Parts: sequence; structure tokens; C-alpha cells
Amino acid sequence: MTNTNTDQHAIILTRVFDAPVELFYKAWTEPEHIEQWWGPEGFTTRVEEYDLRVGGKSKLVMTGPDGTEYPVNGVFLEVIANKKIVSTDDFGDEYKEMAEQNNIELPKISKLTLNFEDINGKTRLTLIMSHATQRDKELHEKLGVESGWNSSFDCLDKHLAKIQS
Repeated sequence: MTNTNTDQHAIILTRVFDAPVELFYKAWTEPEHIEQWWGPEGFTTRVEEYDLRVGGKSKLVMTGPDGTEYPVNGVFLEVIANKKIVSTDDFGDEYKEMAEQNNIELPKISKLTLNFEDINGKTRLTLIMSHATQRDKELHEKLGVESGWNSSFDCLDKHLAKIQS
């Protein structure tokens, strides 16, 4: 896992997965696969909406071990099969209400850019979380976004190994 911040308001994560791009893209974009790995270890996820086209919406709801739900909404801005997905990335209203009740400040909508690259039969994913301000980036980091994604990537690694065997 490589961590680089080339844009002062972006969090950039890069990881190579042991799966061909076509299979990786399928695991990333098909709801029946997403529900098998999305979210940190110990979380479950249900896909309530996933319309993978420009202007289409997504809503994923992660449920933590304690039963707390963390909805995440997005609108797809760019979709190039097996190459790139760009979407908005925002906390669902239900989570915003819970955060407000618990005095947790959430970052504003960010843009999520996913680049998929073939590396000799493996897939290099570059995930870029762009924020409008440095403050939003810092709030996102404070929430543990990097460790959360890294744990999700570990779950994705396991899922990819399972569907390839």
C-alpha cells in the first residue's frame, strides 16, 4: 500500500491486487460482489442502489459490528469500463443526523476517482479522494478513512482469491 498526497486536498491510495482487471472491475461494480467485501473487516454491506452509468446513483449501507449503519451515497460522473470510475462520495442523511447528534463534524462531499491499471495480469488500483478544502481532507482523515479503505482492500483481496479458485 502506497500513500501519496500530490494534491494538498486529496488522499491517494494505491494497491496492486492479484486479479486481472476485468475480474477486479466486476468485483468492484457488481452489487452481488460488492456486498461480499465492501467495508472494513467485521462490517457487512447492502447495496440499495447501484446504477453504473454517468448520472446514475449509488447507495451502499455499511453496518458495523454494533449494528450502526453508515450509508454512503454517490452519483457517477465518469465510467470507462475496466479503466476508470469517477463519482461523488457523500455520507447519507441518516449518518449525517447521527453524527450531528454525537457532535461529529463530517467532511463535505468529496469526489472519488478510481483508476484501474493492468500490471502483468494483476490490477493496480489508484483511489483518489478529492476534497474542496484542507479542512475537509483533515476531517476525513480523522474519521479513519485510510485505515477503513485498507481494511476494505484486505476484504477485497480475500473475495478475489475466493472467486478465482
